[in-house]
Amino acid sequence: MKLFPFKKRIIKSFLIKSIYNVFLFLPLQKNKVLFASDSREEMSGNFLFVYKEMCRRNLDLDYYFFLKSSKRSYTELIKLTYHLATSKYIFLDDYYPIVYPLKIRKDAELIQLWHAVGAFKKFGYSRTERCEDSQLNSKDHLNYTKAIVSSKNVINFYAEGFGIKKEKIIPTGIPRTDIFFCEDYKKNKRQDLYKQYPFLKEKKVITFAPTFRGLGKRNAYYPSDILDLSELYNHLHDDYVLILKIHPFVKEKFKIPEEFKEFVYDFSNYREINDLLFVTDILITDYSSVCFEFSLLNKPMIFFAFDLEEYIAERDFYYNYSSFIPGVLTRSTEEIIKVIKSGNFDLQKIKPFVEHFYDHRDGNSSKRVVEQLILKKINC
Repeated sequence: MKLFPFKKRIIKSFLIKSIYNVFLFLPLQKNKVLFASDSREEMSGNFLFVYKEMCRRNLDLDYYFFLKSSKRSYTELIKLTYHLATSKYIFLDDYYPIVYPLKIRKDAELIQLWHAVGAFKKFGYSRTERCEDSQLNSKDHLNYTKAIVSSKNVINFYAEGFGIKKEKIIPTGIPRTDIFFCEDYKKNKRQDLYKQYPFLKEKKVITFAPTFRGLGKRNAYYPSDILDLSELYNHLHDDYVLILKIHPFVKEKFKIPEEFKEFVYDFSNYREINDLLFVTDILITDYSSVCFEFSLLNKPMIFFAFDLEEYIAERDFYYNYSSFIPGVLTRSTEEIIKVIKSGNFDLQKIKPFVEHFYDHRDGNSSKRVVEQLILKKINC
């Protein structure tokens, strides 16, 4: 008998929870650290920075990694369940449905190193008024023992979004932003990118990095025809190149006409967008949290929010969008071109934006995560 995907998920969840409860009879291994992700295929982002910091300190810890796999066997699922039940520290960096039905052991830590910076569009339980009844009964996020944020100013939003107490939200700063304060890293990364992609050095770089539309990963899309590549080419190709960094949830690629292939380049498969920001002169985004990282570079941003009212109705924001964004609001390709040609980017908005969303601007967020959440040096 063929099972529908929904029934398969229910059965798998029941089996994992049952096996997990058996493994709870085993002792907790106080030196075991588990990194688990359904979005990363390799160690990168916050995971990598925290892991490197723990290794740098030569801590007496054993590390285990369960990263994204196209298809995970039942043997691997049992191994993962064993490690979830016996690890002292479990690190997540995104939504991770396998762990939410599980009761975390009294002396264990389930730590969410959330991939986004700041607080922008509403997520999790902040969206309950827009959720279906089945989502209202969800257990997602509720079992985190700790979560990190970039600033004390967003603690309330993350506590609400995750459905956990404010005391569990720690403003350590976001580890993967440490590179924005390391001049050697930025210089070397620029050199690497210029060597690999010489065209990035020949002209100024505009990076187009919008978020997806749709309810989630399964039906994510972006209306590529809304951005007029022909108009951008006609007005900007002499001085600029345009690189596309479309959200990984979006499977349908932009169709780049042959005549634009020395102006438009698709970098959507390039994993770390932060590295691309170091060679970016102008960022065009919409509702993506990439604006938080880019603000640290004090460079121009254009917000292409052609569907703002619709997005507010469906998703909404923690702040008033128009006054919140550290750049210029546009609704058409023509307006984007006008802003770039005029050079009027409202750069004065960036400094107060950074000060509000970053308590620490020192490149030591990875250290604080390890010290405050692993070594328990709360006031370091």
